[in-house]
Amino acid sequence: MRPAPRSAQPHRSRAARALLAGLLGVAAALVPTTAASAAEPADYVALGDSYAAGPLIPLQYGSPPGCARSDHNYPALTSQALATASFLDVSCSGAKTADLTAPQETEAGTNPPQLDALGAETDLVTISIGGNDIGFSEIVEECATRSPAEPDGAACRDFYDSGGSDELAERIDGTAPEVRAALLGILARSPAAEVLLVGYPTIVPDDGPGCFPAVPFSPGDTQYLRETTKRLNDMLAEQATLAGVDYVDTYTPTIGHDICTPPGVKWVEGLAPTSPAAPVHPNALGMEAMSAAVVGAVG
Repeated sequence: MRPAPRSAQPHRSRAARALLAGLLGVAAALVPTTAASAAEPADYVALGDSYAAGPLIPLQYGSPPGCARSDHNYPALTSQALATASFLDVSCSGAKTADLTAPQETEAGTNPPQLDALGAETDLVTISIGGNDIGFSEIVEECATRSPAEPDGAACRDFYDSGGSDELAERIDGTAPEVRAALLGILARSPAAEVLLVGYPTIVPDDGPGCFPAVPFSPGDTQYLRETTKRLNDMLAEQATLAGVDYVDTYTPTIGHDICTPPGVKWVEGLAPTSPAAPVHPNALGMEAMSAAVVGAVG
């Protein structure tokens, strides 16, 4: 077969280029649509306890005042970072899993059942829960009282292990089904939502003896409290998996910013806070770190 005249070849090349350009144009037109769909702002509802609410971190707002919510807690910072379409924070200091489905009485007002804030249109939910179910405030008080009496021992651990088994470990195991039921309750009300169960940050140092007597936990009790926090987080991660939702690890990214570190480095305050926050709770820097972990987990 004779080759086509040279004068015909450019026309065939132009036709191919035109076809290719057309295909590329169609593909380019599709890309922004897909990206826009993926980045559609979320209708976001935040649930949980004081580790979500942010007591004493400025500025406190919302109703009821007894919930002690901050406009710089990790839910608020997450909403800002994601530019959510709507944001409703119903977290409340002192909340237990039971307060997700029943009214919670506070020192200044009643918080309605937190799950009532959810709807079919909700497409992002965060929740911090479980610490109060195992007696967080009581544990801190008992350890701060008992531990200094035996600085070379572990008086707090011995108190909770006096019956021959670890009472706090049993409380954590007993809270597991309540956490799972809460997560399934969220999914029942907001079946299309992305649900993130947010774990607890590093409170006492991740290793070493702690900083007794500046923080009144002996080295032995520091180890015990460290192990208890990790056990609680492990339980939460397991229940998230069983419920089919995502778990957000805030422990790992907060290592090195515990209650024994100096102001400016510290992300969780000690029993005598050095920046505005409730004792043994995240401060504003801690909330920023927790929000970063949540934002990184979204989607």
